[in-house]
Amino acid sequence: MTAPPRRHGPAALDVYYWPTPNGWKITILLEELGEPYNLVPVDIRKGAQFDPAFLAISPNNKIPAIVDHAPVDGGAPYALFESAAILAYLAEKHGRFLPTVLRERHTVHQWLAWQIAALGPTAGQVHHFREYASEVIPYAIERFTNEINRLYGVMNARLRDHAWLADDYSIADIACWVWIRLWRHHEQDLATFPHLRRWFDAIAARPAVNTGFRAGNALREGKPTMTRDARNVLLGQRVRDA
Repeated sequence: MTAPPRRHGPAALDVYYWPTPNGWKITILLEELGEPYNLVPVDIRKGAQFDPAFLAISPNNKIPAIVDHAPVDGGAPYALFESAAILAYLAEKHGRFLPTVLRERHTVHQWLAWQIAALGPTAGQVHHFREYASEVIPYAIERFTNEINRLYGVMNARLRDHAWLADDYSIADIACWVWIRLWRHHEQDLATFPHLRRWFDAIAARPAVNTGFRAGNALREGKPTMTRDARNVLLGQRVRDA
């Protein structure tokens, strides 16, 4: 992990980041909000997520994480990990993409919870068994490919009569979009989910989404994510001594 950059401009928010779906959530939202931010690369392929300085911010050794040096309460810098918590914090801070009306707000939280409990973990298992597993396990491939298909259907049904997952475009849409953009990796065909396809294209057309999605892409340097060394770092971890 590199040290947080010195601030020469207005950015008071450090985003500890690697270009993955969970990282994209945060940069897309920040671009939508127009809030300046400093990208702090955490090269998860090389084990930078286990750097003690990063663990002090993100004890689960996962990206993304943030440190807000100008929190709304005016107190000390505030560190936060877990993408859903960060999305909610930033949306609440700016008063955008998270409604204040109780039912509307909890509708957003409902779909955000669905993403972190169902869509994201299932997509991760599809990626693992289709692309990263050291051996082909047909049962696991079929199991998780079927489940991701079911989840696409859940979204398609919701979007049949709704422009967005909640009442308006929100952090729930951002959180889900970053996973649906990997539909080819999921062996799904968006043409069979017309309402989901309409929603997907509408979000993809937003300039802030395009900018946020591409933030930090150069960090990969055109190299594959899952090299042999990276596999050991990303897939071979067990509990570490405290």
